[in-house]
Amino acid sequence: MKLLVIGSGGREHAMAWRLARSPRVQTVYVAPGNGGTARASQIQNVALSEIDDLIDFARKEKIAYTVVGPEAPLAAGIVDAFQAAGLKIFGPIREAAQLESSKDYAKAFMVRHAIPTAGYATFTDPEAAHRHIDEQGAPIVVKADGLAAGKGVVVATTVEEAHAAIDDMLGKGSFGQAGARVVIEEFLEGEEASFIVMCDGHNVLPLATSQDHKRLLDGDRGPNTGGMGAYSPAPVISPALHNRIMREVINPTIVGMARDGVPYCGFLYAGLMIGPGPDATRTLKVLEFNCRMGDPETQPIMMRIKSDFSETLELAIAGRLNEADIEWDRRTALGVVLAAANYPATPRTGDTISRLAQDTDDCVIFHAGTRLDNGILKTSGGRVLCVTALGDSLKRAQATAYEAIVRTHFEGQQYRRDIGWRALPNATAGQAPAAE
Repeated sequence: MKLLVIGSGGREHAMAWRLARSPRVQTVYVAPGNGGTARASQIQNVALSEIDDLIDFARKEKIAYTVVGPEAPLAAGIVDAFQAAGLKIFGPIREAAQLESSKDYAKAFMVRHAIPTAGYATFTDPEAAHRHIDEQGAPIVVKADGLAAGKGVVVATTVEEAHAAIDDMLGKGSFGQAGARVVIEEFLEGEEASFIVMCDGHNVLPLATSQDHKRLLDGDRGPNTGGMGAYSPAPVISPALHNRIMREVINPTIVGMARDGVPYCGFLYAGLMIGPGPDATRTLKVLEFNCRMGDPETQPIMMRIKSDFSETLELAIAGRLNEADIEWDRRTALGVVLAAANYPATPRTGDTISRLAQDTDDCVIFHAGTRLDNGILKTSGGRVLCVTALGDSLKRAQATAYEAIVRTHFEGQQYRRDIGWRALPNATAGQAPAAE
């Protein structure tokens, strides 16, 4: 059968790579894809982005089903359009995708359905927002309400930083319509984790746990990014905590959406802040919902799937996720993002990728911001590559990934050297990986 994956990033490359390994799959088309998917066997890029064109393509090629990777097409109603055309597609409809496309919608939903989250207030008036910051003090979190490609969040450690964020979003309009309304949240301390599930409107299938690294620099310093690396599984999510997350966050979300008349189908990502203490009593709060798989969490998760993921998606689209199961590789997977010069502010593009480590069974380089220019691989975005490795331990996965990075190069590349540090005993932020 033929499948279609919508998107152009590392998440979509990883999904297409996993689906193409199924004996049932003839071709995975990726629209529009990137330089990595252009070079992969059984994967073909399709230079389409308009919803009507994608529908025509899916009909013409008799696509069995489509999987949506990024958030923007979901917010634009691609699932609604495909379903109206009688085509199978996995992802939430536009109304359900508001869990990600509007932070105000998500916060109000969580409060309404008693899902734990940080206290918040929403503003469109700059003066009112400034007064709120002065009343609350710092640290405090300022978020653009709409989609901002992972960059619309400012964790302000001082009131001056918070005021500057308000001036930037509501004053200068730096995020356009996405920042015309802001959500100001209380600052939460603890350890972040990503909890991703598949939903069919009623049934839920949890994916492997993972943990992202949002800050640009070693030691969790520097500006927030879309993610500089991830690993799976995440030891912070113990079996007891896993059960709590399902009971206190995921199940109430799926039930709440159904009660609101918007059954949720698709990937659902809960970004969590987990406080210190015993698992039974430690605080558990939702930082954000994403209506798709995370990036770069998808890359390690896809590396660990051993069963036929195309069958899992087929069952999900049919509303039969209760019949699905995923076989997981017991090893740890770890991905390190190589970002372009000047990322995340004004990433430089057009640099030639002069060296690229060869993929192996235990290490795959997933492309994100790359393109082929007359057969030459060049950078085309902020996050360029995600070097993803499997290992019998996290340290071994680390070592394999960083060894591959040594054999990979483009001018201005930047990456963190401490991905996975939280899962290592006695490790501290910023500590470079050591060989076993």
